[in-house]
Amino acid sequence: MKTTRLLRLAAGLLTAAALALPARAEREITLGLVAKSQGNPVFQAARVGAEDAAKALGKAHGLKINIDWRTPNEEDAQKQAEAIEQLVLAGAEGIAVSCTDANKLTATIDRAVENGVPVATFDSDAPASKRFVTYGVDDIECGRQTMAELAKVMHGQGIVAILAGNQTAPNLQKRVLGAREEAKKYPGITIRDVYYHKETPQDAAAKVEQVMQANPDITGWAMIGGWPLFTENALKWAPGTVQCVSVDALPAQLAYIRSGHVPVLLAQQCYQWGYRSVEHLINKIILKKDPAAVVDVSALIPVTKDTVDAFAKNWATWLPKS
Repeated sequence: MKTTRLLRLAAGLLTAAALALPARAEREITLGLVAKSQGNPVFQAARVGAEDAAKALGKAHGLKINIDWRTPNEEDAQKQAEAIEQLVLAGAEGIAVSCTDANKLTATIDRAVENGVPVATFDSDAPASKRFVTYGVDDIECGRQTMAELAKVMHGQGIVAILAGNQTAPNLQKRVLGAREEAKKYPGITIRDVYYHKETPQDAAAKVEQVMQANPDITGWAMIGGWPLFTENALKWAPGTVQCVSVDALPAQLAYIRSGHVPVLLAQQCYQWGYRSVEHLINKIILKKDPAAVVDVSALIPVTKDTVDAFAKNWATWLPKS
């Protein structure tokens, strides 16, 4: 009996000691997210996706995942390179980047990897770098699909302008190539030119207006990025007089579907840019698991007048809450 009481007393003391110990802290991990520009809503959606993934995967794996957002105000490859270097020095365990200029970022990405920090790319790749995965659309196919949809609404006839954003961005270069290749299938389609500009809505809208004033015979626009449609009243022509098909389907762009100025938008899954990048990084860092393929292709989602209202509901969760 005395032995039993002693055993119970010892067990009680051990339990009390265990309760007095501080709870084991969960592992904390920081992932860097470097997009092209702060103001572009597609990258704001990517940031929300990354933060949502951090919460979900943190809970699933018993982690505290921090997203360190280090994105320049405007496109600047040098500032992106500096952000990657700073993230490595700050102890980030993984980095996801959308490359403004692959040539300028490849060496920086390689140095990060050589220092033990895995790098994923999204939206715009650096294919010659040591990044372990890239997530986004097939850019050549994106250009092809944009031109194919435009040719369809133009009934295979007319003069087309291609709006192409930053001339050094590798993803946009490939989209232009795809659009040009697709246009060759339509003898009645003539490409007037490819027009580049700073990737701000204001610069893009100004470029469209300038080109139309100089080339009033243009009857179609293939926009391989949706920059001008992020502003109101960017398309000065009456609905249906000039056809326009654009990549992306952000809230401001949806108004152009409803007004009849744009019959088809091709939505990139920009929320998933952030979400999938975090998934890939956590799989790599925590689970020691490589992706099934280096190129993780994201499909474009066509948005038309029939589907615009349903698609619009996504943005309630995809954009930062004001």
